[in-house]
Amino acid sequence: MSDQADEVYCPLYQHAVELIGGRWTGAIIRALLGGRYRFSDLSQCIPGLSDRMLAERLRELETEGIVSRLVVPEMPVRIEYHLTDKGRALSGVIEAIVAWLEQWSEEHAAPFRPVS
Repeated sequence: MSDQADEVYCPLYQHAVELIGGRWTGAIIRALLGGRYRFSDLSQCIPGLSDRMLAERLRELETEGIVSRLVVPEMPVRIEYHLTDKGRALSGVIEAIVAWLEQWSEEHAAPFRPVS
């Protein structure tokens, strides 16, 4: 690769953009910025997201160390998901995307409302 290509292309940046830019990933991270949620809560608050895709994205985010899965030992067993420190560090990125959208879009971003 030329020196210019080395300055322009960064595989770490490419991986990060593909990870957070994956279909539904941004919506999941944005929802989890509100705290700790069960699978069904996440599924209900993101219209159009199938359970299969939610499970796939949560596994991917867990593998990357962005989401943590907590098994609460009660009857029935409760499983909750929350952002790790690494995941919460993405809040500035999400806020920057919303600010960009508000500046450049003809429509405004929906206000952030944590799942209740």
